[in-house]
Amino acid sequence: MDFQKTLEQYWPFIGLALWFGYKWWNSRRVVAMLPELRNKGALLVDVRSIGEFAMASAPGTVNIPLSDLGSRLAEIPKSTPVVLCCASGTRSGLAKLLLMKNGYQQVYNVGRWSKLLD
Repeated sequence: MDFQKTLEQYWPFIGLALWFGYKWWNSRRVVAMLPELRNKGALLVDVRSIGEFAMASAPGTVNIPLSDLGSRLAEIPKSTPVVLCCASGTRSGLAKLLLMKNGYQQVYNVGRWSKLLD
């Protein structure tokens, strides 16, 4: 089978598989770093909606919904690590991009909020 034709035909599926693989790998990396980040005083931010956060959350997390994050940046210090979470890792990924765009250096996306319970 011709590699280029296969790539042209299946590139959306290959891209999706790579995206999920990256999310899985990155989440595991951040989970492994959590003890060190907590020792450094990391702020744990859950970017799910208020209703989602009220139903269940990890101890020690602060709820700043993604829709409010841009207007609440002053609540997040730039001098400490920030660990972001949500329901699947997608909104926290967007939150990470927003924080980095606004000058935050130590931003980590753990993915699902339940990973902070481990």
